[in-house]
Amino acid sequence: MKDKKPKQSRNPQKAHKKAPTLIDVAKVAGVSPISVSRTLNQPELVSEEIQQKVRDAITRTGYVPNMLAGSLATRSSRLVALIVPTIANSIFADTVQAITDTLAQAGYQTLLGLSAYDKGREEDLLKAILGNRPDGIILTGTSHADGIHERLINTRIPVVETWDLAPNPIDTLVGFSHTDVGRAVGEYLLAKGYRRFASVSANDQRAVRRFAGFTAALRDAGIDNLASRTVPTPARFRQGRENLAALLDSGETFDAVYCSSDTLAHGVIAEALHRNIRVPEDLAVMGFGNLDFSAHTYPAISTVGIKGAEIGRLAAEALIAKMDDPAPTDSSSPRIIDVGFNILERESA
Repeated sequence: MKDKKPKQSRNPQKAHKKAPTLIDVAKVAGVSPISVSRTLNQPELVSEEIQQKVRDAITRTGYVPNMLAGSLATRSSRLVALIVPTIANSIFADTVQAITDTLAQAGYQTLLGLSAYDKGREEDLLKAILGNRPDGIILTGTSHADGIHERLINTRIPVVETWDLAPNPIDTLVGFSHTDVGRAVGEYLLAKGYRRFASVSANDQRAVRRFAGFTAALRDAGIDNLASRTVPTPARFRQGRENLAALLDSGETFDAVYCSSDTLAHGVIAEALHRNIRVPEDLAVMGFGNLDFSAHTYPAISTVGIKGAEIGRLAAEALIAKMDDPAPTDSSSPRIIDVGFNILERESA
């Protein structure tokens, strides 16, 4: 009796196709593997004719160079990791754009991570990032999980922190004082004659410091009665409306509202107008961030202008300089760049 051949599946799965290799590219291009490697990593050593053959072969094969393997030889990944809290609103958009543009001009690509204002998530992101040995790291803020400061120093990877001021950054810091922002807003509203205040402010650390500066300015003026509401981050338009409604429904009386963002300020204004409360005649509203819509709402939002693009450009330039010259920074004299801020007087306050 003849052995029966095993039945084939009616729907045989295709064998897994291996990813094309550098050797495959060399065969298609008709050149040596070393010529492919040089084209990818040291093109100045290869003729334009061979470079074109290799590029054509890469297109035909779909080969993706292993940049990590290349970085082991060149000690450079050409990657910079950037961690920001959120992209749910546009507060960090100018900074991110300026960083990516400036780094791209210098031949670096940007890997973006979102921490959601969470130190633990930022720590997890950094662990994953450090395993791939980026050429540099840009962080938002100076407050990190325990041990991160020392760990980043020990990696000897250049680090730039942004959007804050502190006396002891990891290396280079580009930003502004959030406490000074809050104090300046308080002094601005006091100078306008307002004496009864409410606030709708987010609970992230930088917003908390702005709120502390604001209340310090009020205390200096002998005012310690403040009706306040705290919202989770990232702040939303809806939260501005809901929290002004809660303040008004509670019977609190005030003639000015301090908001930790223009998004919240926009919501506060919308709720005020919904209740036929005139802004600023009956209620002044102050925001923060000068978002792209802030000058075009009705009424236009008085706010704090932040030089987000300048922060991004200076941070990227500082990082590029460190990556070009990785000599360790004297920890007793870190580089701190204060870009400042400005109060933008518009219609709402």
